[in-house]
Amino acid sequence: MIDHLTLHVRDVARSVAFYVAALEPLCYMVKAHHEPTLGLGARDGTAHADFYLSPAPGGACPPPTHIAFRARDRAQVRAFHRAALAAGGTDNGAPGPRPYHPGYYAAFVLDPDGNNIEAVTDWSHPVDPRGASDPGNPVPTMDRVAKSEGATTES
Repeated sequence: MIDHLTLHVRDVARSVAFYVAALEPLCYMVKAHHEPTLGLGARDGTAHADFYLSPAPGGACPPPTHIAFRARDRAQVRAFHRAALAAGGTDNGAPGPRPYHPGYYAAFVLDPDGNNIEAVTDWSHPVDPRGASDPGNPVPTMDRVAKSEGATTES
């Protein structure tokens, strides 16, 4: 299990402004200040931050990376995409299903340093026992996923 990660960025202030706005729909907030590093984490009543922004050594921009944040449902994926674009991100994949596996629904944006940032919800995350967490866009239950893959759920 990963406890936290640090993304090195060229301009911490610009990146903090971007990520605070982009991750707000995913219930992320600033939690840790270790100047000049800043940590964000889920709005869960704890002090734990799992995503840190820190200046790149010497101001150099490290190679872009890909980070995926888990969304609660498809509406949250869409809200992330809108917020990230409004905060200056570049569209790198509109919200929608992806062919990776059944139920994978994601949106992608490039941050100010060109990192590919994703919000995703899919069948491998806990789902509502009724099989839907976004009205009109049911998240597949494991039973539906197995049937869509041609498997049976019978023992």
